[in-house]
Amino acid sequence: MAMKNCFQVSTVSSTATAGIVRPFASAEKLHFPTSKVLNLANVSFSSSSSFQSLRGSSQQKPRVICKAAVDQVQPVSDSSWDDQVIASEIPVLVEFWAPWCGPCRMIAPVIDELAKDYAGKISCFKVNTDDCPNIASKYGIRSIPTVLFFKKGEKKESIIGAVPKNTLSDTIQKYLDA
Repeated sequence: MAMKNCFQVSTVSSTATAGIVRPFASAEKLHFPTSKVLNLANVSFSSSSSFQSLRGSSQQKPRVICKAAVDQVQPVSDSSWDDQVIASEIPVLVEFWAPWCGPCRMIAPVIDELAKDYAGKISCFKVNTDDCPNIASKYGIRSIPTVLFFKKGEKKESIIGAVPKNTLSDTIQKYLDA
């Protein structure tokens, strides 16, 4: 996976009134396992005095949040749409599909390749229109497969049908360069 230099790590601690999220200080060192799957139980800290000060308070035990570049197309639902697509800080490609759709099955490997090619630069999601008709309706999806491109929470472009990889790559590049 393309996680070699794409980690954003913060400590999180919450009080009765609000949560505190802050990046680790430069003096803090994280040790991640070298396996293919990140196991947060193996995260260790060295020289983490600020982490200890959070731990020593009467607050909940702080936890570590890691966001890594994902090189796979992730499913998105009504409940996760706003957090994963609209609030994304990087451009987002969303494929609208259904399991019974032949052209959707043709374009799926292309979208998978793009997710790998652009890992860390864009996020790639898929919406099953049978399971999430509200999202499809909101964006006027009448034919599948349809690929929408979002930047800063705003729909920028749509491409309908099973198109070649270079058509989608050119569109992605347009929003990376802008």
